[in-house]
Amino acid sequence: MTHIVCFHLYNDFSGSPIVLRMVLDGLLQHGYQVDLVTSDGGVLDTLQGRERFRKHSYTYRFSPNPIATMLRYMAVQCYTFCLALRWAFRKDVVFYVNTLLPVGPALAGRLMGKRVVYHYHENAHVKGVFYQSLAWMMQRLAHEIICVSHYQAASLAAGSKVRVVPNALPETFVDRMRPDAQKSYDNRNILMIASLKSYKGVREFMELSARMPDYRFTLVLNDSQTNINDYIKTHRLEGVIGRNLTVYPRQSDVAPFYTRASVLLNLSDRTRVIETFGMTVLEAMSAGLPVIVPTEGGVAELVCDGENGYRIDVGDMDRIERRLKEMFLQKNLYIRLSEKALQYARKFDSTSILRQIECVLEESL
Repeated sequence: MTHIVCFHLYNDFSGSPIVLRMVLDGLLQHGYQVDLVTSDGGVLDTLQGRERFRKHSYTYRFSPNPIATMLRYMAVQCYTFCLALRWAFRKDVVFYVNTLLPVGPALAGRLMGKRVVYHYHENAHVKGVFYQSLAWMMQRLAHEIICVSHYQAASLAAGSKVRVVPNALPETFVDRMRPDAQKSYDNRNILMIASLKSYKGVREFMELSARMPDYRFTLVLNDSQTNINDYIKTHRLEGVIGRNLTVYPRQSDVAPFYTRASVLLNLSDRTRVIETFGMTVLEAMSAGLPVIVPTEGGVAELVCDGENGYRIDVGDMDRIERRLKEMFLQKNLYIRLSEKALQYARKFDSTSILRQIECVLEESL
């Protein structure tokens, strides 16, 4: 029996732990033994109680103080480095490192002679010196690197040990979607699901809602209500928010938001961050929703301009507004975009993608 020891730093409800949960669930179904080392409080907690699964938990939180955050991060790396030593004498173990951040256990695995597989979700070369340093270390510690897009893989110099395996959605999520283009069109509801970061287009989405008072806007932010309130106050956004906009804090289940939406926006500013993939975009397309995304990055690989949505940068707000209005003024256009979005989403079959990841892990034995 193959034994997978997986390390993931921060267990929340964002894209990378959602993908990891799907992967680990598939591995467990195929008979693997899985040990997961991660923090408490997120989507990965739902794996508890599964046969052949064990979770090793610690407490981890981000802090507004970057020094405090870095100290916590370093403490976790020391702890997980030491914890990894418990598998020193197991011969059938593969270390599966999710994201760049768990460098401590990756180093421990390499020192112990274990096979180390990274699942790389970030875009390190645009995120600053810290992430660039982690990417440099990954390329030296990993035996295999799984990238989620061709854009992301092109930034690495690791050569043959890089595999491109795009993300997919769990079948349990897809099965809950009930695509209905007519109903979605009638909803007149424009949705964005994002982190509470200025480069994610939070202000721009709020401004767009004020510019389009005849449509409903829904913003789901992956943060607490307290932090959202502080952000709005600090950035003086009270006067920007239109009456047609509803803002929600972090949600454990976002599926209902897609069923009530008409269009999904990703307004990430490509001059400040480039998305390596777009889980919310894929989720939206599985519900038959047209999408608008930036023109560059892995997220742009999900969209064929004019077929299942549009590629428009957040700096061109006038064009975004025009495209949205066109969709709702031309019902046939909306229906066509909706049908194509659903077709594109079906290309990202979870069974096929899980098989590819499993092959990478098996080759590492």
